[in-house]
Amino acid sequence: MSLLPLNALRAFEAVARLKSFKEAAKALFVTQSAVSHQVRHLEEFLGVALFDRSGPRPRILPRGQELARTLSLSLAEIEAACKRVRMAGGTQPLVIAAIPSVAICWLIPRLSRFRQAHPEVALRVVYAMHGQEIDFRSTHFAFVFSDGPPAVPGVRVLGFLPGASAPVCNPALLLAFGKAPPPAAAIKAAGLLHDTDTSAWRAWLSRAGEGIDPDEAGPVFEDFNLLRAAALAGQGVALCPLAMIRDDLDSGRLVQLSPVTVQENYGYYLLANDPQPADLAENAQAFQDWAFHERDAGPGG
Repeated sequence: MSLLPLNALRAFEAVARLKSFKEAAKALFVTQSAVSHQVRHLEEFLGVALFDRSGPRPRILPRGQELARTLSLSLAEIEAACKRVRMAGGTQPLVIAAIPSVAICWLIPRLSRFRQAHPEVALRVVYAMHGQEIDFRSTHFAFVFSDGPPAVPGVRVLGFLPGASAPVCNPALLLAFGKAPPPAAAIKAAGLLHDTDTSAWRAWLSRAGEGIDPDEAGPVFEDFNLLRAAALAGQGVALCPLAMIRDDLDSGRLVQLSPVTVQENYGYYLLANDPQPADLAENAQAFQDWAFHERDAGPGG
């Protein structure tokens, strides 16, 4: 049997429980289009529709309601089992959850400096994955990307990095444009690389003033790190959050093609358990102070 699409199941359960794709996206710290994609993926895996989409809003079907009830019970049992194991394991390390883009592009390249400064602090770094809620009973910090500050009960929300995105590419590809900044038509002709869907490029092309349709203009990548890898490999032009690829820009691995940006309303946030467990409060403060120091110090630390 094929492996179960766990992320898709989690996204579907959130939609069914919250009765809204939009609210599920907020709870899971992902875009609404990402939730819709995961639900579609689950329907393709199952070979049946879970929602009636004939009306103005999707309506869950009886088979979907049955699946949602079973998923909710199963996820509750899994959560309880994990909690029992954690409690039996003694003192917990400081658990840092990070979406893949932050983990790969920002956190891990700098983490050795925290370990050198605080060798006494035990760390556990995990992904904050699309389609999975963050359990702040066992997670002390989480780096997320959100359309405005997320509202999470019992969690402090700290603005961390801006999310404004601009077109970037491998410097070798820049030579083909002939002039800088190249017009939007030339950027599209070089091949657009999409993150999750075409909406970001549609917004950028509209803002750039040429009204070019981005559809059918390049591959769609479901993960930012895949998109970044394709841009680094010279496979086309990607819209990337400038703050997240600052190291690539400063080193010359990627070049920015235009000052026009989109997604200024998005941002990276550091979510902090409030209050932190008493036995970890000092370590938690040390990590928070370090993270903001690294942010303000720039790529070189």
